[in-house]
Amino acid sequence: MPVPHTLTLALLDALGTPITVQAQTIADLRTLQRHYGAQGMRPASAPIGGGLQLPLAAHDTFDWSLIGARPWVTPEGEHVVFCGGHAYKQRLLEEVETRKMKLPEAVKYSRGAKATDPEHLREKGDADFWYVTLVMFRGGGRADPEFALPGGRRQLHAAAGAEAAD
Repeated sequence: MPVPHTLTLALLDALGTPITVQAQTIADLRTLQRHYGAQGMRPASAPIGGGLQLPLAAHDTFDWSLIGARPWVTPEGEHVVFCGGHAYKQRLLEEVETRKMKLPEAVKYSRGAKATDPEHLREKGDADFWYVTLVMFRGGGRADPEFALPGGRRQLHAAAGAEAAD
């Protein structure tokens, strides 16, 4: 009889307290990830320089709770994602085509870098401005159903209201 595998999910709550949960299947793990992520808990793994890279097709159905984030629309209509005490603004990037490179259009969620951000997370922007990217949706490829909102739903942004971040 094969020994069942145990999958472990390491999270941090809003205070930075480490929390570990276990599951027997990847489906159960994703259920736990969504449950705790909806409460603002995020993966305990180190942030990725350049942010998560996902196909553009995943943008409208991405389940932000998987990374402990919450989408929101400001009273001015700006799309923002709250994650780990920071507010990441949506930036729509147009296709870039030069002789040296071709980059397809993208949707990027980023914020201004802070002096306390690790160097590997900081990206140079225009002039002397630096960014930190949470997620970049770019290019071809299909959306992974495992990372989509349950039931094939599309993103519904919360009604504008006051929320503290940064």
